[in-house]
Amino acid sequence: MLGRKTSTLQPGGEPVLLCSRVDQVEMPLRHGSKYYCQLLLDPHRYGLIEKLAGRENKRPTALMREMVYAALEKALPVSEYKAAEAADQAAWAESIKRRVEGRQRSKQEGGGDA
Repeated sequence: MLGRKTSTLQPGGEPVLLCSRVDQVEMPLRHGSKYYCQLLLDPHRYGLIEKLAGRENKRPTALMREMVYAALEKALPVSEYKAAEAADQAAWAESIKRRVEGRQRSKQEGGGDA
């Protein structure tokens, strides 16, 4: 589906591309407690990401996630980034806790191996 694109400049003059789906403007897709976004890259620069990811023994998507987080950390006040990072870590810990509790409940109820 075609999306709407706008761009803005962040401090330092670097462009930031903002995209949204036509049928879900302002509503990103969810995947569990995380947000799913689709990123279109030009083929030769994506090749650079694949090459770098291979050198670091990482998946290209994992490397891109790390790059986005590093850019956010650089672009925002430290306190703002650290607060978001701590909230994300707390949400992850809560997710793990619920998963463990669910497996324990399943075993207690005779659900077998979960």
